[in-house]
Amino acid sequence: MSRIRDKNTVYIGNKPVMNYVLACITLFHSGVDEVSIKARGRAVSRAVDVAEITRNRFVPNATIKDIKIGTEQITTHDGAIISISTIDIILGK
Repeated sequence: MSRIRDKNTVYIGNKPVMNYVLACITLFHSGVDEVSIKARGRAVSRAVDVAEITRNRFVPNATIKDIKIGTEQITTHDGAIISISTIDIILGK
């Protein structure tokens, strides 16, 4: 799957939450006004944690500008089609 990665986007995976929080803080300190936190599947709850920790502990003037939720259809290795939840949280200064 080929995906164009926006420079203001943090994609959430299996790393510790603080790694993604540091990425968000770094983006804000580099001068961007908005950071998009994207996740899908089991990482959705981790994305919420990243947004809340970033907002409450490290960047107190950050606000949640938008939250988009959705579902993606994914074809597994054995050919089955499954639905996976997605979330996109946009933090802004």
